[in-house]
Amino acid sequence: MATYLELKEQAEKLLAEAERMREQEIGEAIADIKRKIELYGLTAADLGLAKNSGGPGMSRAKPAKAAAKYRGPNGEAWSGGRGRKPQWVVQALKDGRSLEEFAVKNGR
Repeated sequence: MATYLELKEQAEKLLAEAERMREQEIGEAIADIKRKIELYGLTAADLGLAKNSGGPGMSRAKPAKAAAKYRGPNGEAWSGGRGRKPQWVVQALKDGRSLEEFAVKNGR
């Protein structure tokens, strides 16, 4: 039966060997990744590594707002999308007006 000191020495040798193996495998993994990046023409942004790419701890950019399809009497914009209608739309419809009256024409 092995003594404590013999087992400790064996453990230290195994840990050292494991670390050497880890470093070798990391080198191989990096070489493989670099080959694939070159092969597929990938960028840091493709991999989520670019600044503001939404990596851990970073918030993603919000999607762009939809273009306004309607303008209210006071210049309020509404895209006509899903969700609740703005109060000015609700009031206009209640007053018997139609959405076509508020439709944005020629992007204005």
